[in-house]
Formats: sequence, structure tokens, C-alpha cells
Amino acid sequence: MLALTYPHVGATESGDLPPGWRHVRHRVRLPDSCFAAAGSAVLDWRLHRAAGIRMDAGADRAAPGVRVVSGLGVGPLRLAAPCEVVWAVDDGRRAGFGYGTLPGHPARGEEAFVVSRDAAGRVWFEVLAFSRPDGWVMHTAGPAGRAFQHAYAWWLGRTLRRLCARP
Repeated sequence: MLALTYPHVGATESGDLPPGWRHVRHRVRLPDSCFAAAGSAVLDWRLHRAAGIRMDAGADRAAPGVRVVSGLGVGPLRLAAPCEVVWAVDDGRRAGFGYGTLPGHPARGEEAFVVSRDAAGRVWFEVLAFSRPDGWVMHTAGPAGRAFQHAYAWWLGRTLRRLCARP
């Protein structure tokens, strides 16, 4: 069984990201009526698939212990990123999950995707991550790799807003 490639497992659940790692915090407002649909889209991998990410998951829904390999690109140029879900929540106030990197992922760290409802009833989607390069792809990418991580979070937010707009 492959082990996670980083310490601080579960840090994205509390939002207390470890110092010395690259951090991503991207938050976008969603329509207030969209909480249930957006939460389901996050938990059942639909968000990622709608964003153009190939998701080969060991289950239909995110839950602790579920292994998933996300893939960007096409054919032999597809970059595989194996992860394991380390926490998941669906409690009426928050819906989402965090997954951590496994050997073979181009980075080390954890990333979370959460839909939440604040005290005023507003609905938000947040991507929260901490990472370090692991392997030649991310080391070679340098600042472009960091820019990609932020663009990816932005793209997921835009995609989820689009999914919420569908009847």
C-alpha cells in the first residue's frame, strides 16, 4: 500500500496550513440556492470532470481512504497525479474533501475543495492547498507551476459557478 508523501495530513480541513510550503487559497461566491448541488458536484467528482480533469477514482464519491488519479493532458502527454482522500465532510454547512499526494504525483502536499454556507446564508466554494514540488515536472516548472496551481483553483471555481447556473 502506498503511503502519503507529506506530513501535516489533514491540515486543509482546519485551514491551518503549515509554514514553509506553497499555499493556495481561492474562494468564490456561488448562488445561495446552489449549496446542495455544488456540494454534490464536488463530492462525486463531477466538478473536476466538468473542468476537463480525468478522474479515475476508487469510488463514486469522495470518502477517507478513496484513491483517485487525476489526469491533465491527452494521451502520452497526460500527467497523472495519484492521491488519497484524507478527509471528507457533508454536514449541511460544509460539503467537500481534502486529498493528499501519493508517490508518482508531481508535487507533495494536500488540496481541499469545499462548498460552505456562512452565518448569513451565503454559499462559497474554496480551494485550499499546501504543496512542494516533487519530481522533475514541478521542479522544472518553477514559478509557472505555482501560477498553474492558482489558475487551476480559479478554473474550478468558474466551472462550479457554471454548473450551478444549469437548471
